[in-house]
Amino acid sequence: MPRIRLLAATLALSLVLPLAYAADGKDVDKVNGSITASAGQTWGDLETVNGSIHIEDGVSTGDAETVNGSIKVGDDARTGNLETVNGSVRLGNRVQAGRLETVNGQIFADHGSRLRGDIETVNGAIGLVETDLSGGITTVNGDITVGVGSHVGGGIRVEKPNRNWSIRFGKQRPPRIIIGPKAVVDGPLVFERDVVLYVHETARTGAITGAKPIAYSQDHAPVD
Repeated sequence: MPRIRLLAATLALSLVLPLAYAADGKDVDKVNGSITASAGQTWGDLETVNGSIHIEDGVSTGDAETVNGSIKVGDDARTGNLETVNGSVRLGNRVQAGRLETVNGQIFADHGSRLRGDIETVNGAIGLVETDLSGGITTVNGDITVGVGSHVGGGIRVEKPNRNWSIRFGKQRPPRIIIGPKAVVDGPLVFERDVVLYVHETARTGAITGAKPIAYSQDHAPVD
């Protein structure tokens, strides 16, 4: 499960303190409001509770975290770990970043991105296009697309929903897992629940447990 530090737990303390900035004014820590890391400055860590985070093209930052809000990273940016609870994480082209985590939200990395950590979600689709991920992918209920030319270094795991989750949400359609043209997934692919797994004939994967792959040769996987 994601290791997101729930900033909301510190909300009461944050309300009675001034906004915290590092001595050089580059870290941003706030409760309510969005954060934009604009070009022309070097930024440290970016944290908010209620608000989105936007990292503009070519900007370098440390880690970025929010609870209720999305994180958007522009082309050619360099960041640390990116984490949110309720919101998406979207990377532009040629982004360098660390770990990507959400609970309820999608994750997408576009052409030429290089990710140094893992990708984790609970409820949210994950998509990679020509992206190099050094770690693995873990989800419970999200679709996964390892798109054309992408590489995943640490395998894929789809975890079994816990009992409370199943009772609350009822029967769900199985996640759709696509390993696209010329994609490579090193390490095991472990499925603890039912999934629909499509593997392109030009793709390469590690050992598959818990699912039977369906081969395809078109540019796009069949529609269920």
